[in-house]
Amino acid sequence: MVIYTRVMREIVLLVHDVRSTHNVGSLLRTAEGLGVSHVYFSGYTPFPQLDANDPRLPHLAAKIDAQIHKTALDAEELVPWSVDSDVVGRIRQLKADGYVVVALEQAPNSVELPSYQPPEKVAILLGREVEGIEPELLQLCDTTLEIPMFGRKESFNVVQAAAMVLYACRFAEPNSKF
Repeated sequence: MVIYTRVMREIVLLVHDVRSTHNVGSLLRTAEGLGVSHVYFSGYTPFPQLDANDPRLPHLAAKIDAQIHKTALDAEELVPWSVDSDVVGRIRQLKADGYVVVALEQAPNSVELPSYQPPEKVAILLGREVEGIEPELLQLCDTTLEIPMFGRKESFNVVQAAAMVLYACRFAEPNSKF
């Protein structure tokens, strides 16, 4: 029998410019299952319905909420989340709060996930499904992580990739590689 150690890292997600409501719902469900403390939505990322102060038209907010719920399956009610109109400010604030901010992106200076040692407080930035994270945001991050690919496709779906990184961050032993 294998026993897994759960290192109690503080993990947050920044979900910026992810366009698919189904990806958002899946990210919330994955975040809930892997103990993410907070999910920040920014840019044009759709988000679940807010209280009476939701800035969207009521019928649009309800439609988007239903689409997210289809894959979140109530995780949107279990994981703390918020909408942040200033992703740059949020990244800076997380750094000031002691988080190491990592971008999940393919880049020339990226670190392959299996060799990454996650810190005690980590914020993971996820970006656009097709175009990736904007260079201006990558420059603000402390590290860029990449998941090695062995097939012919260039990348994983944003939710699959997030799940791999979240799992690696949750279960990596302190001071060891995943």
